[in-house]
Amino acid sequence: MEKLPQDPFILLSMVNMRLRDEYGSLDELCTAMDVDKEDLIRKLKDAGFEYLPAPVNQFR
Repeated sequence: MEKLPQDPFILLSMVNMRLRDEYGSLDELCTAMDVDKEDLIRKLKDAGFEYLPAPVNQFR
């Protein structure tokens, strides 16, 4: 399991960059990184961000 950044803005930047460059969906990213999807969504939601699936495929 990859250690995720604790700062929500650094986490947002890292996740969105990987979604843009490496993964076609949040499910793919979470599987590849061995990250709990619901935990990731919760952390970013607590910071005010929501995942928008394809065609956007990023948190905003």
